[in-house]
Amino acid sequence: MTALLPRSVVVLTLGLLLLPITFGLFGTLLPAFGFFPALGGHALSLDPFRELLATPGLPTAVVLSVATGLGATVISLGVTLIFVASYAGTPTLSRLQHLLSPLLAVPHAAAAFGFAFLIAPSGFLIRLVAPLVGIDRPPDVLIPHDPMGLTMIAGLVIKETPFLFLVTLAALPQVDLPAARRLAASFGYGRIAGFVYLLWPALYRQMRFAVYAVIAYSSSVVDVALILGPNLPGTLATRLVQWMNDADLSARLLASAGAVLQLAVTLGVLLAWFGLERLFAILLRVSRETGRRFVRDRFPRLASILVVGLIGAAVFAGLAVLAMWSLAGLWQFPDLLPQSFTLRSWMNALPRVADPLVTTLVTGFASTLLAVLLAVGCLVRENQTGRTGGEKALLMLYLPLIVPQVTFVFGLQLLFIGSGSEQRLAALVLVHLVFVLPYVFLSLADPWRALDRRYEIIATGLGRSRFAVLVSIRLPMLVRPILTAAAVGFAVSVGQYLPTLLIGEGRLSTITTEAVALASGNNRRVIGVYALLQTILPFLAFALAVLLPAVLHRNRRDMRV
Repeated sequence: MTALLPRSVVVLTLGLLLLPITFGLFGTLLPAFGFFPALGGHALSLDPFRELLATPGLPTAVVLSVATGLGATVISLGVTLIFVASYAGTPTLSRLQHLLSPLLAVPHAAAAFGFAFLIAPSGFLIRLVAPLVGIDRPPDVLIPHDPMGLTMIAGLVIKETPFLFLVTLAALPQVDLPAARRLAASFGYGRIAGFVYLLWPALYRQMRFAVYAVIAYSSSVVDVALILGPNLPGTLATRLVQWMNDADLSARLLASAGAVLQLAVTLGVLLAWFGLERLFAILLRVSRETGRRFVRDRFPRLASILVVGLIGAAVFAGLAVLAMWSLAGLWQFPDLLPQSFTLRSWMNALPRVADPLVTTLVTGFASTLLAVLLAVGCLVRENQTGRTGGEKALLMLYLPLIVPQVTFVFGLQLLFIGSGSEQRLAALVLVHLVFVLPYVFLSLADPWRALDRRYEIIATGLGRSRFAVLVSIRLPMLVRPILTAAAVGFAVSVGQYLPTLLIGEGRLSTITTEAVALASGNNRRVIGVYALLQTILPFLAFALAVLLPAVLHRNRRDMRV
């Protein structure tokens, strides 16, 4: 029975990851080719694609999606590589790790709002310099929503760089850093060159699926694009959401065709990235074989730490500005601070926040709990078989993150509507689970595998069953990693915008969907309240993940893992 249960958990986990994507893509492809019986479409047709290709501004939307996907990934990975290559193995890296780790708890939408409040024409940064340059009114410059998408790329970079940085740190123990440093130094190579030549190829193989996930997200993101991206026209993903929410139901066929195009665009960006990988490998080999040592690398090392510091400062400063706006009374330009502080915005918003807050908490707790149970079951099965699954298992885990959300969640919405089911909350939990489960498993897998198996061997030798060993030894010792993985999953659930928007169909809203809906308005005080609430929830989850193990293990310090 103990062997059968974990095996069934693995099958269930794979089903929950793969079946929604499969059925979602199927539910998107049929309407894209005109088969939608609810609207009288009983035969396959290319008419939706013809209508799509005739849509004004479509080429610009596609170019923007490609540019943001590639641009944000190249910059984020480049900054991560140079910084880690410069400071790996030094106290500086450890200090910056503590600065950047909390940024993972900040949802993309909240970080985007904070960044927008900083750099807007009437934002905090302009107010800082206004007295110095004699500005008495906001400059007429389009910064958020600029037509080239530069602000959107910057907003994505400040969120994706910490993610890639921590993924790199997780892979770093797999290589022998001290030996590589000594070898490179003995041959006269600079710190960055030695790291890139000797260690980066092996590190990149460990983290490339995470890079692919960043590419897919950046090229198809909706919430950040609505907050920071261009409007006329917007990116392809934002156009799709507009068509999906159109009162004219025939626009669903156009949206389905657009979703297929979005999948093709993301695949095209990934293919372009594969080409860049090959090009970088060739350049790296040529540079190494020609003996380029790049000893004078002081400037890129200083630039990398400056950029990483600015990224951390931008997020935290943005959150501080959001907090000030949520409490601001009269705050005219170019005043640096509000003339007064008041709780009026919070008091006015709290009655409207109740229902979205309950939905956020219920969906987050339920999807996270299911994800933790499934992840533990899969890891128990891994212990029994001794097999991790290798790259195939990693690919299945990252598949929901690599396939653009809009391409299969829209299909799931159509299938859900066609089923006639009214269980929207259950459907929302299951869709959130698709995105929460990979993060929970990846967060928990390394601590689970690192636990010394001799504890279990001794307990088994004393006659304890596998289940008793799991409950009385492994799980108590791994309380902190389990709660940390749960906090990561909860943060992921809180930040889900598009799945909630489509599956909830307006009947179920969360703090995130409400916050993004306010992006089109100008009430910064209300936006500050919602964006701050969206950030507080994950931070509370991470605080509990730190405090509860400290309380539980206060008299058993050696059980802390």
